[in-house]
Amino acid sequence: MDFDRIDKKIRNSRKEWMFPLGVLFIVMASIIFLRNLILITTELGIEFFIDNFTNSEITNEKFVIVMIIIGIVLIYFGKIKRKRYQNEIQ
Repeated sequence: MDFDRIDKKIRNSRKEWMFPLGVLFIVMASIIFLRNLILITTELGIEFFIDNFTNSEITNEKFVIVMIIIGIVLIYFGKIKRKRYQNEIQ
């Protein structure tokens, strides 16, 4: 058996998952942000919504910030991995 050829075939068929997962994190964070913006501002006002970003409690708004940061990091490392993979092919 030609293990080098099999290994190369497996390596070439491997998908890069960090970039799409980073996009998914950012999309989900924006959905949560917009949902909270609409629900909280219609009932309690924009001041309460903005206060959730600055108070000391753990709130959905702070999770949105963390999800956006994680998404950006995943996109960054996904781009690096994609460039490295394209350099290996050439």
